[in-house]
Amino acid sequence: MRRALAILTTVGAALACLLGAADAAASDPLSLSDLRVEGGASSWHPTPEFRVSWTRSTTEPAPPVVAVHVVIRNASGQVVVPETRMPYVGEGIEHLHVPAVSGAYEAEIWAEDATHREGPHSTVPLLFDGADPGAALARPTAAWFGAGIPPRVRVEGTVGVLPISGIRGYAVSVDSVGTSSPCAGPDRCTDAEVDLQGAGTLTVGTLPEGVSTVRVAAVSGAGLPSPTPTAIEMRVDLTPPSVRLEGLPDGWAPGPVRVTARARDQLSGMAAAGSTGPLTALAVDGGAATLAPGDTATTTVSGEGVHTLTYYARDAAGNTGADPAREPATASVRVDESPPSVAFTRSQDPAEPERIEARVSDPLSGPSSSRGSIAVRRVGTAASFQALPTSVSGDRLVAVWDSDAFPPGSYEFRATAYDEVGNSARGDRRLDGARMILANPLKRQTLLQLGFGGRRLVFQRCARSDSGRHCHRQVISGFAGRPTTRSIGYGHGESVSGQLTDATGQPLAAMPIELIETFDSGSTVAQRTMTVQTGTDGRFIARLAPGPGRRVEAVFPGSRVQSRAGAGSLRLEVLGSVRLRASRATAKVGGKPVLFSGQVGALDARLPASGRPVELQFRVPGRPWSEFRTVQTDARGRFRYAYSFTDDDSRGVRFQFRAVAPASEGWPYETAASRPVFVTGR
Repeated sequence: MRRALAILTTVGAALACLLGAADAAASDPLSLSDLRVEGGASSWHPTPEFRVSWTRSTTEPAPPVVAVHVVIRNASGQVVVPETRMPYVGEGIEHLHVPAVSGAYEAEIWAEDATHREGPHSTVPLLFDGADPGAALARPTAAWFGAGIPPRVRVEGTVGVLPISGIRGYAVSVDSVGTSSPCAGPDRCTDAEVDLQGAGTLTVGTLPEGVSTVRVAAVSGAGLPSPTPTAIEMRVDLTPPSVRLEGLPDGWAPGPVRVTARARDQLSGMAAAGSTGPLTALAVDGGAATLAPGDTATTTVSGEGVHTLTYYARDAAGNTGADPAREPATASVRVDESPPSVAFTRSQDPAEPERIEARVSDPLSGPSSSRGSIAVRRVGTAASFQALPTSVSGDRLVAVWDSDAFPPGSYEFRATAYDEVGNSARGDRRLDGARMILANPLKRQTLLQLGFGGRRLVFQRCARSDSGRHCHRQVISGFAGRPTTRSIGYGHGESVSGQLTDATGQPLAAMPIELIETFDSGSTVAQRTMTVQTGTDGRFIARLAPGPGRRVEAVFPGSRVQSRAGAGSLRLEVLGSVRLRASRATAKVGGKPVLFSGQVGALDARLPASGRPVELQFRVPGRPWSEFRTVQTDARGRFRYAYSFTDDDSRGVRFQFRAVAPASEGWPYETAASRPVFVTGR
């Protein structure tokens, strides 16, 4: 730089002497005045070739100039280009060359006429600097530029020795891929392309979000740029970081809540870098914020009630997720540490005495919409409470106590309630403070009677004696004297009837009665239920369908105000069915056998695949029955047997034959005998 200043001082002195000499020689007809260098006599040129022009400003008739002479000296006055005589072709020299070494030169030029007279000598400086400047020393003023922060480049000088012409300034270009050139020309920068006149800070304009490349070239006084511009990455982040809260409960929390704010930024990032770098802030109820360098801040929210969390984050570019002074992001944390209160209603509803209801209150999270229970146990015992099926309806716990399933006595109740956050409480008092105790039975007691027959049972009681069989017809209107067991024939139905009254004997009308038939083992139907309704006198009648033997019961399921009742069971026995046929009415002794065949009835009964046994019996008049063969039916109950008469004593005897299907375990019918068939021997 000192060398360049010394040269410029010498050039300035030379220019002053030249101007004085020009005034003295202006009157000479051969004078070449106003010598001019294209581009400016005081400007440095990047090439050793110059164009010099002049003006012949004389008032006298000027002799014709036939030639001009040129001598070029260096800054020390030494001749570096010997005198050269050139034909005069006009007021200027197009191509005047100095040595190819950068420096400040001076050209001495004079004219010659046809008589070989030479005019006054004039001089003009020729400044040549062909050296490229070193690379620019430049850097961004920040690692990241955020919203509202202009992207700037700081230029601090150049690398290496300055060119003799010095540094005119710095040219800058910007693009996203780093391929632009600060100067339009491949080896020259114009004055208009110089963005910064000297070392300092330059704003490069608006850059898109992401990474852009700024290329900076130093420009010499001769207009030559640095051969390789300095590439600078400019990182721009215009998007604030996102912040999410971890640990927030979905609803109310039962105690202190630890909440963590986590920030995320895709560009400049959230890596901790001291007090001025990225940070995450989290405050509770307007108090002092927890400021944590980096992407995570944690705090604990405690105390009952609704709390407001305020949070934001700042990334490495200075962007914030929200304005921390005016509009930060907020969230709520609700804490409920106290249990609810629970109490039973003041009294029972006479229309629904078994309805047990408790009220739950909680001023914060409110009663639970899904949890709660009511339990019962007998007063004066240490037994565990027995939970009742309980429903939750708003702020109420509702259970229906099946008091019919509990023996008479006093019973205490306990309610367990929850609030929405899970705090629980138990209560065994009514709203008025009295203990929740009920005396059982709660409901109006009922009596149910059941018997065979309709409104009256008509049947014959028969007995045998020496004089024969005697029967007595009986009629029973009430239910106490009716038999509990009745036998009927195969394929027949039977009527049953009953009456429902309260404990005082008042009939209960329009009440449902369930008749339950439980069939004997071996039936294809295990159980059958029919529902009938009582009349105005509390009575009901039903017809039982044909089928196997069974047990018959009647049940009144009860109502909201009437107790459940059941009648003692009845036993209905059903005789089985068996038929017998003979192939002919006479049989020849020693002749062809008689074919006996038949079938066992199996209405709604399950015959085993192996069949059932059938006893074949015979007798003669006045004698008892005797078994002569047991056969097995097939799976459909059919059987066959061929019997031959071989005894001569059978001639002329009229025999009776029958089939007997005995009762057995797993068979739902009683023992049955067929009608006798007659076969006469001959």
